[in-house]
Amino acid sequence: MPSNKSVSDAPITQFINCRILRDHHLQREDLWVREGRILDPEKLFFDEKGYADERVDCEGSIIAPGFIDVQINGGYGIDFSQPSNDVSSGISLVAQKILEHGVTSFCPTLVTSPPSVYHKVLPQVKVHGGGRHGAGVLGFHLEGPFISLEKKGAHPEQYLRTFSSGGKDDLMETYGGLDNVAMVTLAPELPNSQSAVRELCQRGITVSLGHSVANLSQAEEAVQAGASFITHLFNAMLPFHHRDPGIVGLLTSDQIPPGRMVYYGMIADGIHTNPAALRIAHRAHPSGPPGPWLVLVTDAITAMGLPPGRHTLGQQVVEIQGLHAYVAGTTTLCGSIATMDMCVRHFKQASGCSVEEALEGASLHPAQLLGISHKKGNLDYGSDADLVLLDDALNVKATYISGEEVWRRGA
Repeated sequence: MPSNKSVSDAPITQFINCRILRDHHLQREDLWVREGRILDPEKLFFDEKGYADERVDCEGSIIAPGFIDVQINGGYGIDFSQPSNDVSSGISLVAQKILEHGVTSFCPTLVTSPPSVYHKVLPQVKVHGGGRHGAGVLGFHLEGPFISLEKKGAHPEQYLRTFSSGGKDDLMETYGGLDNVAMVTLAPELPNSQSAVRELCQRGITVSLGHSVANLSQAEEAVQAGASFITHLFNAMLPFHHRDPGIVGLLTSDQIPPGRMVYYGMIADGIHTNPAALRIAHRAHPSGPPGPWLVLVTDAITAMGLPPGRHTLGQQVVEIQGLHAYVAGTTTLCGSIATMDMCVRHFKQASGCSVEEALEGASLHPAQLLGISHKKGNLDYGSDADLVLLDDALNVKATYISGEEVWRRGA
């Protein structure tokens, strides 16, 4: 049988002296990469040349899949919800900076804005892969404006919207288009929201429930229509009540359709969620299907990576005091200034979870949520070689995208 010479001759990189996260366990084995993908070494040894062109000594590091942040509003002085004629350059700056925090893919998130902002911003940024230029863009996360007035949080009240009889028309009128959109957060108690949920799901867009006063029945109906995520669990929703637990009740609902997964986002920054609440969320996560599955998000805003002071979040002014971000002049929290590696470390410390569980919350689960776990979020053979090298304290030592080193501590 003729061999594919062009594939066989492609250079191979072997990562040695490492523990790799595979099948939910850290395993002491080498990792082989060729043409940006993870290679099955058995195929290499039995069918091909049997050696690597380059060896990378990981010096005992953990190798995990690159982190995926599905909710990040900006950082380093950039606010994704601020319209400009060059939105892509701001996204590129953040994409470059978050490499040092192990993030290899992300969803730029827009908070509630007037339609003119969506119409201007959304067409400017396409889904694209990562590399030396920065983390890859998986598509926008549109958080609002179809959310609850009572649980608006930092979202500006004057731009909130409701659905008319047909959800599709409202979506298109507000956003202008849905190309390059990965996720939409909405409140399922809004009248006619179910048709919007179905329309988004038919387009392959993940629907998340959040900024909502929905009861459990309304949340379950949205999941039955296709919703699959909860935006920052416990924050901007009704608190748990034993007679009607609201959206939080989805964690143990028996009304989830067979084969349907429900994921939930957690801002593990030490500010948004008490450690006891983090432990509740972690322990609600079973060891196997059907879920729910915990996803770590930063919900980071413009002020991430900047000193204390006044900054923006969309149409709002934000004040940073220590690790807290408030709507200026209030005590309303509005996003975080945490980085993803900080969230991974804090989640492990606060919840008592395993290293593997903490790492999968930032990699495997967000990839599964977005339907891209066939290529990202794991170190399976054939997956993209998006990697983060960490020490035992889960500090990032180096970040790789498609097998290429894109950031290294001290370099």
